[in-house]
Amino acid sequence: MEKQIINTNNAPAPIGPYNQSVKAGNTLYVSGQIALDPVSGELIKSGIVDETHQVMKNIQAILTAAGIGFENVVKSTIFLTDLKTFPQVNEVYGSYFSSDFPARETVQVSGLPKGVDVEISVIAAV
Repeated sequence: MEKQIINTNNAPAPIGPYNQSVKAGNTLYVSGQIALDPVSGELIKSGIVDETHQVMKNIQAILTAAGIGFENVVKSTIFLTDLKTFPQVNEVYGSYFSSDFPARETVQVSGLPKGVDVEISVIAAV
């Protein structure tokens, strides 16, 4: 199976040995995104709501680069450093989908890259 690397300047550059996304067959695997502003390279640390919006904007930029949108997302994983923030994250996350929500899990972890509070990855059908 052939794979295609899809990266965009409209989302943060990877901070390690990985790509923003990889298309394999009819599936797009989007790497976990954190609240990095792709223009300034700065972390958004003004609260969980703003952080989650930036994460979702980064995912949206990658989906757009692949020629698809949130309606194509079939699976997502949300990593939080504090499950008490779940209601706010869930509200922001849900605002990016119009219907037919993807399958999802949300887990609390002890730490995330660069000390962020939320990271989200998605899998989409192309």
